[in-house]
Amino acid sequence: MSGVLSAPETPVPTVAPVVVPRNWKTPVVLVVFSVLFALVVLIAHRRGETTFRLSTGSDAVVLPDFVVPVAVTAWVSIVASVLLTALAAWYAYGRRRVPLWLISLYILVIVFGFLAWAAAGKTLPIPGLLAGSLALAVPLIYGALGGVIGERVGVVNIAIESQLLGGAFCAAVVATLTGSPTLGLLAAMVAGAAVGAVLAAFAIVYFVEQVIIGVVLNVLVAGLTSFLYSQVLQPNAATLNTPPRFDRLPIPLLSDIPIIGPVFFRQTFLVYLMYALIVIVSIAMFRTRWGLRMRAVGEHPKAADTVGIDVGRTRFVNVMIAGAIAGAGGTVFTVGNGIAFNQEMTAGAGYIALAAVIFGQWHPIKATLAALLFGFASNLQNTLKVVGSPVPSEFMLMLPYLVTIFVVAGVVGKSRAPAADGIPYIKS
Repeated sequence: MSGVLSAPETPVPTVAPVVVPRNWKTPVVLVVFSVLFALVVLIAHRRGETTFRLSTGSDAVVLPDFVVPVAVTAWVSIVASVLLTALAAWYAYGRRRVPLWLISLYILVIVFGFLAWAAAGKTLPIPGLLAGSLALAVPLIYGALGGVIGERVGVVNIAIESQLLGGAFCAAVVATLTGSPTLGLLAAMVAGAAVGAVLAAFAIVYFVEQVIIGVVLNVLVAGLTSFLYSQVLQPNAATLNTPPRFDRLPIPLLSDIPIIGPVFFRQTFLVYLMYALIVIVSIAMFRTRWGLRMRAVGEHPKAADTVGIDVGRTRFVNVMIAGAIAGAGGTVFTVGNGIAFNQEMTAGAGYIALAAVIFGQWHPIKATLAALLFGFASNLQNTLKVVGSPVPSEFMLMLPYLVTIFVVAGVVGKSRAPAADGIPYIKS
């Protein structure tokens, strides 16, 4: 109606657009490593050819050796790394995350160029290099899987090192007493679960700072196993510390595939169990009710409690499961290779596994890939030492830890942990 005054229009508030800051961390780190590699090639110029041996004498299909010129390969790798770095900078300039495939390709290019340069005039056995890398990565993968489960449920697991070490100790003793590697594996899982139970009790029931209790457990288990080793195992090595090992079980047909077969399918039960755990944890975490409840407790425990999920019980049980998986990884150090237990023989593997959890962004598959990268870096020093590389031995000993710093500090970018990770839940 014309005589009715209309109400004044309410102004619609304008929402300022969210500006995502540019993250230059990954491109900067890639620039640093490209420049360092270029300087190495310039200062220590090497000539000749490098031979990459792709098959072993026992392979059903023998592949020919791959021979590359050292200088050309090194400089092509440098140019390719610069181009990939420029592409990473383009992603960063556009306020987008640098994709994982680009980082993986960069690592592959740099590693290939470095191997060609470092092994000039020598032959590199690729199946042996990869098989050794997998062997060193197996305990890291077990530890990383345990770390992912623990942190997804909201408990920071700094105690992976103690779970690996306790598992190695118990596996060696029980396998020696019983003559059964399988019983040694079960004992290692019980030991890891026990450490997980202590961590859970202090972190969930008594609300102790989780990082502190994890560090304390690492020191406690290291001291306890060292004492028992010197006072009990050394005087009775023949009866308490001569563990049997798991036999290798080649899988028919699959073990005959060139390169892949000898590396992945001529392994022991421990490695095949690891394959199964990777699949089981990945599916269970994202496709089952258990995984949904676990992630809900780690992201928003109050909301989970509201819908009837017992937050404390869920966390406690999952931290014990995580400890059992990490403890199984400790078996690799003793029963997995038929090696007697020694003091602090895990040598910081638990901390590298924790780095793999962060690098893998709290995802079981990505954490596994990160652990494989660390295993490759650890084995690379052994392989280059065998072929007589000119790289100083001190640098090669630092290589695994340099790679750890590289991927965690520079490659991961901005990574978000579960929202309630490390935060105790006090029911109101």
